[in-house]
Amino acid sequence: MSKLTDVPKRILIGRALRSDRLAETLLPKRIALPVFASDPLSSVAYAPGEVLLVLSIAGVSAYHFSPWIAVAVVVLMFTVVASYRQNVHAYPSGGGDYEVATTNLGSKAGLTVASALLVDYVLTVAVSISSGIENLGSAIPFVVEHKVECAVAVILLLTVMNLRGVKESGGLFAIPTYVFVAGVFIMIAWGAFRGIVLGDTMRAPTSTFEIKPEHQGLAGFALVFLLLRAFSSGCAALTGVEAISNGVPAFRKPKSKNAATTLAMMGLLAVTMFCGIIALAMVTKVRMAENPAVDLIKDGAAVGSGYVQNPVITQVAEAVFGKDTFFFLVLAAATALVLFLAANTAYNGFPVLGSILAQDRYLPRQLHTRGDRLAFSNGIVLLAGAAALLVWVYGADSTRLIQLYIVGVFVSFTLSQIGMVRHWNRLLATEKDQAKRRHMVRSRAINTFGAFFTGLVLIVVLVTKFTHGAWVALLGMVIFYGTMTAIRRHYDRVSAELAAPDEPGDDSARPSRVHSVVLVSKIHRPALRALAYAKLLRSDTLEALSVNVDPAETKALREEWERRGIDVPLKVLDSPYREITRPIIEYVKGLRKESPRDAVSVIIPEYVVGHWYEHLLHNQSALRLKGRLLFTPGIMVTSVPYQLQSSEAAKLRARRRGEWNAPGSVRRGPAQERPKEPESRK
Repeated sequence: MSKLTDVPKRILIGRALRSDRLAETLLPKRIALPVFASDPLSSVAYAPGEVLLVLSIAGVSAYHFSPWIAVAVVVLMFTVVASYRQNVHAYPSGGGDYEVATTNLGSKAGLTVASALLVDYVLTVAVSISSGIENLGSAIPFVVEHKVECAVAVILLLTVMNLRGVKESGGLFAIPTYVFVAGVFIMIAWGAFRGIVLGDTMRAPTSTFEIKPEHQGLAGFALVFLLLRAFSSGCAALTGVEAISNGVPAFRKPKSKNAATTLAMMGLLAVTMFCGIIALAMVTKVRMAENPAVDLIKDGAAVGSGYVQNPVITQVAEAVFGKDTFFFLVLAAATALVLFLAANTAYNGFPVLGSILAQDRYLPRQLHTRGDRLAFSNGIVLLAGAAALLVWVYGADSTRLIQLYIVGVFVSFTLSQIGMVRHWNRLLATEKDQAKRRHMVRSRAINTFGAFFTGLVLIVVLVTKFTHGAWVALLGMVIFYGTMTAIRRHYDRVSAELAAPDEPGDDSARPSRVHSVVLVSKIHRPALRALAYAKLLRSDTLEALSVNVDPAETKALREEWERRGIDVPLKVLDSPYREITRPIIEYVKGLRKESPRDAVSVIIPEYVVGHWYEHLLHNQSALRLKGRLLFTPGIMVTSVPYQLQSSEAAKLRARRRGEWNAPGSVRRGPAQERPKEPESRK
């Protein structure tokens, strides 16, 4: 990359970091919590609302089931957290669910888990950003009017921040995440104090609304199905839990212990906030509807299409703190910001998983390499592109996107826990120490219950959400699975073809002779340089080759050749259809056919120009010819460059750019006074 394009890159993402500084990017627990747990922590901003939205189908009377649904979500959260604490201790390498499933259930199960996680990470970004835009739009109408554009802009901003490195972005994300957590706990505590101690009556702005039920008097199977659907929507609070098991290598030592502690902290905070908001929503009589314009009734009439339905957490904050108060505004701003930053969980999980899959040859190798700031830059950019496309297709509508959500994460939950059960069974078969066996039996029991519970939830999610959009997530998983299988098949095929044989073969055998062919169209400096280079090679046979397209030019070439006395035979190929590439290809193929053990070296003189538009005027025939010769076995192609004056001017411009320094790029003080780097980094 030229210096001209390098300057804005450095301004955006900072200076490149040496590989031996990777340890400096590792995260302490206080930074790892907002980096890896921002998704489940922030989901309390929309998960309670999704529960109430589904229950509103049966009217306000169904709201009294919401505490029981919250209890079920809490039990599931603690089960998953306890299960994943076993994962991070058993598999701390960062493979997470993918490594667990691959090691214990086979490559197909591992690839299924990887496909599910990749889909879920993309959806995490799309849902979090869209929900944040909707929260912000309740205060800023411009954001609502341009939802898609604003959502894509936030995705681009997060992408740049993550390209700067995990530790640097984590430091930026920590403050709003902790402000949000503190704000929710203050709201819960103040609401409990006002209600229990002061006896105040707190009412949400929608408390006087009525809900027009879509189905009245639901009972039996219909009611059970509705409750299961509400539970599956509430399970959105669990998304992102698996990211910590995938990100264990990013923690400081002791990695497994710190990751397990962060998991426990995340689970405790998330369930407390989720239950507190559900409880306050019941006390303040929040009213939500899937189709608010029609189903919300105020003073006997529908609220109409002009009504904007604010999220549950915003309505509860207004009831507890009062509208436009300091704490209300702080919590509203922190909620919108943390929902944007919740996507950071995926920005840290997707690239790491993509790197591991690339190392296993299931994704392009470019995803395995780290960028300038020691982050997996290609994976970050790929995630951003996929999420932006999804936001554009679904119009940044979180209600539509949420229906696609959590299918993938529960597929990975279930297969991972089944894999952990097999992991403990395998270790128990050989372990003799009774203390270790008791620990393994306890861990196996936790993972067994986790596998059963998450498997049950997966069935519920598939049954209740399939027709509402979950089929799109399943389709995405199938596409990822098929694509990764095809990539692995390609890499395996290429690897088999490139493998060096144990016994010497044709590839290592020395050619019997080398036949060099120099392509010439006229006598000029590049042609003379190519001929001089070809003579230096001392080939067994050397000849010059030209194509007769214009008889007058060919005659002039022969006369000039003889006049100069060039001691290289000149062969001219006839081309009745004025083609250049085809006659040369057929000629060199003929040489190979006559002497299969000979190597044919085709030497092509080329101009080197300094401007992009000059490339359109030169070397097009050479490019086409080289492209064709690449597919011809036994043909070696050599380019002999000749630099024109414009290329020298381009070199001078590059040198001048190299001598120019961007503001702030030069360190203060003389060079000799700069501290030297430690020997271990050299």
